[in-house]
Amino acid sequence: MKTILILAITAITTAVSAQQIQPSVSVTGEGKVIAVPDEVTIRMGVQNEGKDPKTVKTENDAAVDKVLDYLIKMGIPQNQVQTEYVNLNKNYDYNTKTYNYNASQTISVELKDLSKYDKLMSGLVASGINSINGVSFSSSKMEEYEAEARKKAVLNAKQKAEAYAGVLGQNIGKALLIAEQGTSSPQPQPMYKMAVAESMDSGRNTIAPGEITVTSTIQVSFELVD
Repeated sequence: MKTILILAITAITTAVSAQQIQPSVSVTGEGKVIAVPDEVTIRMGVQNEGKDPKTVKTENDAAVDKVLDYLIKMGIPQNQVQTEYVNLNKNYDYNTKTYNYNASQTISVELKDLSKYDKLMSGLVASGINSINGVSFSSSKMEEYEAEARKKAVLNAKQKAEAYAGVLGQNIGKALLIAEQGTSSPQPQPMYKMAVAESMDSGRNTIAPGEITVTSTIQVSFELVD
């Protein structure tokens, strides 16, 4: 009796296991969308040096205050201006055997209208900016571009799965698993020296936004059917 019961349980377990094994094909799809930037983030700073730390810090604060006032006059909203770091360093000069102090502040500004870039930069340099750390471009429609890239990635995955299954004389069925592996929009980070910034009064365009490639990668597992 026990032997029959064990055989019955084994048969049921085998049948259930067989039903759980689902033939499938897993692929990774990639979708790309080319976006034209319409926004830019500028990272810049004000630096002052001197022998007295209090004087250096006071001068640096006054210079930053002029920069912030200029940004307000240009109509840049406060939520688009951010102080990234404030620093005061004591440095030893081995040539003169004395200490110097360096005060610096770095500010980032989000500019939503690229047509104002040259005028803004020219005014910032005049107001006290003496270092430009770089710019990064973005788009106000980034969420739309990312959604489109995801759709293209899923379609690309489906096309791959159909090609693989076709070689085996099979077809793909419903999707069993969809896993997003990431969405990115890498771009070059140009660095600008003061020599470039000081030439902005020439009336010429000084930036080339180019394009941003938004990439989405998605893994999809499809059911394989005869």
